[in-house]
Amino acid sequence: MALGIISGTSLFGTKLVEAAKERAVDTPYGTVYLRVATVHSQEIIFIPRHGKDRTIPPHRMNYKANIRAFKELGVEEIIGVTSVGSLKHTITPQSLVVPHDYISLCSIPTFYDNEIVHVTPGLDEALRKRIIGAARSLGIEIVERGVYFQTVGPRLETRAEINFIKDYADVVGMNMASEATLATELGLRYANISTVDNYAHGIIAEEALDYKAIVEAASKSRENVEKVLLKVIEGMGGGFHN
Repeated sequence: MALGIISGTSLFGTKLVEAAKERAVDTPYGTVYLRVATVHSQEIIFIPRHGKDRTIPPHRMNYKANIRAFKELGVEEIIGVTSVGSLKHTITPQSLVVPHDYISLCSIPTFYDNEIVHVTPGLDEALRKRIIGAARSLGIEIVERGVYFQTVGPRLETRAEINFIKDYADVVGMNMASEATLATELGLRYANISTVDNYAHGIIAEEALDYKAIVEAASKSRENVEKVLLKVIEGMGGGFHN
């Protein structure tokens, strides 16, 4: 069984799939660029969320094509890696968070545009526990629960928006709810590792945010994310058990 990994800023320049073969997969929703690698004898399908050249902004990501590509390649489990802002003083930059739930009050794409189907979205608890167990076994600190609040990019959130949502969520980002919901619609198991790359607007007074700074901050968490992913992959072959 292949493992799907989809990431953006948090794994820019990753060596996790350094020897991977590049491939383009056509889906009914568009063509997806991805990489196929064998790691610890396990097949890994890696999709760079921002595209091959890292140029696709959050509001133009083709979530339906990405998740459908996983399905067509036989992936049953997906780990999403996302860059987020912290809504809590206690969740500091460079923390890793494994969300247990999410909120999105904006429109999320669906595969059911022409029929009435209601799914109950969520994150896969068994896969979450494997991620947490992998981090623990490595001695890597990880926040084991958290609510992810999805907003609409490409802009960051206003101070007033952050002041509103901080009472209901722990981290804020632009991708995970869409991916998790679409995965649920296709019967795929999805869990997430969020790298905390900054405090959200206004959590720390007068902290300026921009994309370049977020990318630079994300690079500081990359090594730990790679280690956790490698441990999860190793466990798929029987080498690790939580």
